[in-house]
Amino acid sequence: MTEWTINSNEALTLSLVRSPADKAVLGEDETYEDFHPTFTYPIYGDDEKIYGYQDLIIDLRFASGSLATFLKVSSSATLPSSSTAAVIDDPYNTLMKFLPEDTYKTEEAFMGRAETEADMFKPYGEKVSDYQRPAPGSGATPLGEIAGNAGEVGGGEDVITYEIWHATWDTPGFREYHRRMQIFILLYIEAGSYINEEEDSWEFMVLYEKRKRRDAARTETYHFMGYSSLYPFWCFPERVRLRLSQFIILPPYQHKGHGSGLYQAIYNYVLSKPVISELTVEDPAEAFEDLRDRNDLKMLISHEQFMREAFGEKGAGVSSGGGRVARKKAVTSGKKDKGRLIPPADRAWVEKWRKDLKVAGRQFSRLAEMLILLHLDTTNTLAVKAFRLQVKERLYRFNFEVLVQLEDQEKHEKLEETYQSVIEDYRRILDMVR
Repeated sequence: MTEWTINSNEALTLSLVRSPADKAVLGEDETYEDFHPTFTYPIYGDDEKIYGYQDLIIDLRFASGSLATFLKVSSSATLPSSSTAAVIDDPYNTLMKFLPEDTYKTEEAFMGRAETEADMFKPYGEKVSDYQRPAPGSGATPLGEIAGNAGEVGGGEDVITYEIWHATWDTPGFREYHRRMQIFILLYIEAGSYINEEEDSWEFMVLYEKRKRRDAARTETYHFMGYSSLYPFWCFPERVRLRLSQFIILPPYQHKGHGSGLYQAIYNYVLSKPVISELTVEDPAEAFEDLRDRNDLKMLISHEQFMREAFGEKGAGVSSGGGRVARKKAVTSGKKDKGRLIPPADRAWVEKWRKDLKVAGRQFSRLAEMLILLHLDTTNTLAVKAFRLQVKERLYRFNFEVLVQLEDQEKHEKLEETYQSVIEDYRRILDMVR
């Protein structure tokens, strides 16, 4: 009875509700229309189907700042229980199991709270970073990828400020706030799950849009955009590795550089804390891997001392301001004083910089290989061979348990196939950075 079955991803509609005063400051190009989830199988089952309704709408709303939640389910028709032996689904109560206890059941009460809290809500915890962008449709000159802090580009109605706030379970009120925002993990991260509140060490970075109303007081309001959860693991002897576990930017804010803004804030936070030895990432999705690679690579390219040591005194070959490649330096297999990333790379030097920059081991090796490829003189056969051997050695160590089981010929073929795939992906990432 397909006419009574609907895809749960299509039926579930989410929205971020702003007060009329906050809508008034939005430009013509700023729309925060309803959006749909990417996944609903953790809630409605692996087939992501809901049975027993026609024109089903699961209306899940959030106050844009406080994330006060409202759920309403409606349909044009419900299958009579007497017409089938199968039991129809219960989309409302099924979803309610994953929402906080204070979820509103009446629209009037929810809208009243959303209006009341709109100018009262303030982020939880401590602000650790901010950046600014021109307001969409303002005609203002683009400000680049990310501005380091709000003071760099000034204020005004044509500029929007975005802030990143750090919180833990000990932050007053944050535990309850997290219970409202955690539903987005299930809806947008494949295999995502709720974290254990009994584990006390969790840390969070939450990204907000800050806007000023057009009233006399120029009231500032905050609007939730996304967040990341982080967990520290002990690192011998007295430090910790900070593992990035969950990372999400809501659909209305995606593909606008805000993922980079949040990631850079997390990385700079790691650099600022002596107790943290490095930033690691738990099972990253492909899209996040690209985001991480782009930002880490830009960080290295803009680091003048690193690039000078890596490729010789004049080896950076990059404009430090915009991160655009101005020229490529031909890499040779010459003396080490021409650069520590001349293949084969100086391992002790690489490890020293890896620790200083607090980047995980495999990630830093990949970044170094990308930079070598960027500067590689492909007409120099000795340099090309040294680079190929360096990459293959790392790949062999990383895939040792699989490769060791193969015959020598098959082993060489698989290693070469993997090498070519890696180099192709490196070129793709370098093109994105350029």
